[in-house]
Amino acid sequence: MTTTQHRKGLVLDFGGVLTTPLLPAVLAFEKRAGLPEGALLTGIYLNPEGIRLTEELERGALTQAQWNEAAGRLLGIEGDNLLGRVFGDLRPEPAMIAAAAAARRAGIKVGILSNTVGLSPWNLYEGYEIDTRYDAVVLSEVHGLRKPEPEIFHVVLRELGLTAAECVFVDDTAQHLAPAAELGFATVQAVDPARTVAALEDLLGMSLAGADLGADTSTEGARQSG
Repeated sequence: MTTTQHRKGLVLDFGGVLTTPLLPAVLAFEKRAGLPEGALLTGIYLNPEGIRLTEELERGALTQAQWNEAAGRLLGIEGDNLLGRVFGDLRPEPAMIAAAAAARRAGIKVGILSNTVGLSPWNLYEGYEIDTRYDAVVLSEVHGLRKPEPEIFHVVLRELGLTAAECVFVDDTAQHLAPAAELGFATVQAVDPARTVAALEDLLGMSLAGADLGADTSTEGARQSG
């Protein structure tokens, strides 16, 4: 694929893009917790009550501790620090973190647009230095909005000082890509880091290889999520 106009901005989802994939972490938790495979996905993320709870959590209308307690009841397990236990295997994704840093050094404005899950008792972002390594950080709970609502995309664009037509948006969740594309973003679904980086190189018109991984990745976030 080629592009006639390279983009000036890069907007990244966090979990599953700048971290390792979410699904393997969930499946590993189910095994540790003695749950049948898929129990959490069906009991929370495909269950109307679980969906309602999660959307309220992402909007900041529910605390993480409240979600943990309610979700634990739905699953029939202990709710204490449930999200921290569910995503305990998440680690930084070095290739994507390094690519974002390389793009920023080359003059691309790089922002994070994340549906949050609260910051306590477990902080997904701990150790990633998101406030210093990125030009804009938009967390859903701060604004009372969540992807895929178009309004939250406008928030990150305002903070970057760019238009959607000037930006690329990367997310691992397909349903978040359509509204971004309708606004004018070039979109990339994060499935494999190498493929994602290759797509970004094409859209941004630059090489993102050869970044200093040691300077741009963090092990502290991995220790925190463990």
